[in-house]
Amino acid sequence: MNTKTDNPDTAAVAGPTNSRRAVHYLRTFGVVWVTLLLFLGLTVQTDNFLSADNLRNILDQQSTVLIVAAFATLVLIAGGFDVSLSAIYVLSPLVALRVENATGSVALTVLAGVATGLLCGVVNGLVVSIGRINSFIATLATSFIFFGFAYLVSGSSIMRPSDLAIREIAATRWLGVTTATWLSLVTVVIAWVLLERSRFGRYVFAAGGNAEAARLAGVPVERVQAMTFALAGLAAGLAGTLNAARTLTAQAADDFTLVFGVIAAIVVGGTSIAGGAGAVWRSVIGVFFIALLVNGFNLNGVDPIYQRIIQGTVILAAVGIDAWSRARRT
Repeated sequence: MNTKTDNPDTAAVAGPTNSRRAVHYLRTFGVVWVTLLLFLGLTVQTDNFLSADNLRNILDQQSTVLIVAAFATLVLIAGGFDVSLSAIYVLSPLVALRVENATGSVALTVLAGVATGLLCGVVNGLVVSIGRINSFIATLATSFIFFGFAYLVSGSSIMRPSDLAIREIAATRWLGVTTATWLSLVTVVIAWVLLERSRFGRYVFAAGGNAEAARLAGVPVERVQAMTFALAGLAAGLAGTLNAARTLTAQAADDFTLVFGVIAAIVVGGTSIAGGAGAVWRSVIGVFFIALLVNGFNLNGVDPIYQRIIQGTVILAAVGIDAWSRARRT
């Protein structure tokens, strides 16, 4: 019996459907394929890339970026923008080390760092939601305030813990992987569950997609956005504290490097800077895409100047693709 479809109308429908499905998967998971291709290319072309030490080093180096990016993703999806995360990342460990120097308690040290980050995030959320100030401008202003407090807390000097055992909270290895890496995994899972498996996550998408329509539907938009800033601040506080524990030092500096790296990873991963669309897993892939790119550059001795040019080009391409995709959907 011949089972081949001879109906031209059916074939005509099946063709475009399969084509649309292929385009959909390419658009949805494109960053995954590109990252896999980059990984395979570096495996074949770069000596020592696939070594266990190098891969563990990448995981450890990106642990703090992953922690911040996981919750910063929620801020962007909800329609916000937080450039103060670097300042919180700098301030929190300084407060934590003040507590450590005074008490010698590791638990209180971590609690102080996380609480400082949460407090800064709450301030950001209140300024944006109650003050109705553009989130970019508001967090740019608060970043300078937080940097200023960092200089006051540290006395403009380098701070160190009184007990070097504090390093164990970030550098202890379980199954060959550092505590900081395991904590980043837990943070990513928590952020993913909040965004994808809770009412709060649905509210985050609604607030960023169409704030006015969300309000009419009963979504507390301002409260949701404020909560995303608070969670991002908490994550930055945790990441900064872990980094200080790992390096056994912290100092005040007007350094926006962390937030630029986080936003770059989120955007490259495919989360829209216009709000309403994105995913935590996308940010994770974005973090590792940039990490693999930089690691490959370093292993192959690429000039840092060209590294910056290439990274900037990649970010521009990611933003351009996002804008093009949104224009096609409207």
